[in-house]
Amino acid sequence: MKDEARQTRSYLMQLFKDHGFNPRGDLGQNFLIDINLIEFAVRAADLSENDVVLEVGPGTGGMTTFLAQQAGRVISVEVDRNMYALATKATENYDNATIIHRDILKNKNRIAPEITDMLKEELASRPGSQLKLVANLPYNVATPVISNLVASDLPWQKMVCTIQLELGERMIAEPGQSSYGALSVWLQSQTSVKIIRRLGPKVFWPRPKVNSAIVSLWRHDGRGDRIVDKPFFLDFLRRLFHHRRKLLRRVLVGMYSKQLSKTEVDELLAAEGHDQDTRAEALDVPTLIKLANRFQAALSSPNSEPQQED
Repeated sequence: MKDEARQTRSYLMQLFKDHGFNPRGDLGQNFLIDINLIEFAVRAADLSENDVVLEVGPGTGGMTTFLAQQAGRVISVEVDRNMYALATKATENYDNATIIHRDILKNKNRIAPEITDMLKEELASRPGSQLKLVANLPYNVATPVISNLVASDLPWQKMVCTIQLELGERMIAEPGQSSYGALSVWLQSQTSVKIIRRLGPKVFWPRPKVNSAIVSLWRHDGRGDRIVDKPFFLDFLRRLFHHRRKLLRRVLVGMYSKQLSKTEVDELLAAEGHDQDTRAEALDVPTLIKLANRFQAALSSPNSEPQQED
């Protein structure tokens, strides 16, 4: 059977019927059934024989075969044993594609070490190769997969992913918009992000109840160098935007009450030109990087014990 026929609605329905199981909603198993969109996503990744591709959630292997035709190496990670079996069968004629049966995440804040080690080995064995993430990401892991890949030490270059539209809008949101938050700042601080296609529910089977999007992220060399301590910065953003509507000073005083006095927080804010009416949601990415760097430096100082307030 041609690879193009493997991802049609009729083929998938018959495939599941023949094997006696159904797509799992709890794992976000909604399969892209428009071959043109699969080809669009693969083309957007600009793949070559020098590329190592990470795919997460291959499902029945419909996109995986297209990736294997374009890339030098494809490592696809599938947590569901039924989908693992189907994807393995679909890619049996592609020696450069490997399906791994496991969760891509060790926990919500880290990609599984065995996967990162495998990717590093593949990249080391292919001098000059690039790592790219290309996937129809299950909705339930889209945020941690993308965020943790950016946070990792893997030398990824590009991501092209199908995700929930609402998530894509959060990624590209600007200060003052309701969807602007920690994820927006974290990604934009180190990458260039763009929604390259909006998708309705009808291009998936089963149909999701939400709209989707294909997003493209590419590594912005040098942009992340402004961040002094990336783990600190990510924690800073998550905690800061957890109370996005509160005044910046009040949130920071609460965040670092054991390390900094209120006076010290005021001095740090004043040094960055912020008054007591500033809110985190109004600050742009460069401003938040500078603010986080200043607090990181203050907290790293041996004299960062809190002072008694009058």
